[in-house]
Amino acid sequence: MRAVRNIRLCTKDCLCLYVCPTGATDTENGQIDWSRCLDACHACVDACPSGAIFRVPDNYPPQQEKKEEILVPLRALLAGKARQELAASAVLRDERDPALLQLALALKQSIRVTAEDLAREAGYMLPQSAAVRGFLRSLLEKERPEGFPEEAVKRLLELLPG
Repeated sequence: MRAVRNIRLCTKDCLCLYVCPTGATDTENGQIDWSRCLDACHACVDACPSGAIFRVPDNYPPQQEKKEEILVPLRALLAGKARQELAASAVLRDERDPALLQLALALKQSIRVTAEDLAREAGYMLPQSAAVRGFLRSLLEKERPEGFPEEAVKRLLELLPG
């Protein structure tokens, strides 16, 4: 198991920098260098006051298969959450009342968390998932805007198992 940091939760208290025996933590780019992270160590996880650092396994168990009658409603819910997030973004773009802006931001963040959970349940967030590989392949098959990171997508496909 290795340590990872959730940038959204990181408060930049930087206690992880002081306790990491290998210097694997880096608050400038927010990443933890897995090549330097020690399997048995979790000093940064214990030291992080905001809970932004946690441990994840190097290899995940196979994803539980879901039947199509479960996947269809999950995908529909996910599409609905995407529409809700767009609506909250429109309010954030156009609204001037500070109270409504604060409410819209809170709603947008709450919708995003729910959407991420739905996506994970539908098989789109686990790196070994066939859905992730299919999604990445579909990105390469479509017309892409200028600046699209095509090489990065190809490299991800090479790195994913299966």
